[in-house]
Amino acid sequence: MSADDLGRRRDWSDEEKVRIVEESLQGFRQGSVTARRYGLSRSLLTRWRREYRSGLLSASASTSFVPLTISPPPPASSAMVGPLRSDGDKMIEIGLPNGRRLTIPASLDPTILARLLPVLDAS
Repeated sequence: MSADDLGRRRDWSDEEKVRIVEESLQGFRQGSVTARRYGLSRSLLTRWRREYRSGLLSASASTSFVPLTISPPPPASSAMVGPLRSDGDKMIEIGLPNGRRLTIPASLDPTILARLLPVLDAS
């Protein structure tokens, strides 16, 4: 099958692209030979190879489903979430060394803040 038989432009399915790419990866200098065999430009085959290696091109991507399970969120641990103390609606603004600014309610439990600050400052 030559490029003249197929015309100048052809729509290749993902399965065909994967088969051609895998054939082109089987030996030394197989890319150029494979491109000529299918009437492709070398640059198009190179693009397909790049997509194949990065996982963007796969034969089964458009025809498969991934199982999905939705579970209820785990119950909140009392160690992680402390009750807010009632000091009204007062807010505190904290300037972090990395330049970020954090605004928190004044009623936030200090142990939660102590655990939160190192994480925010490091990122």
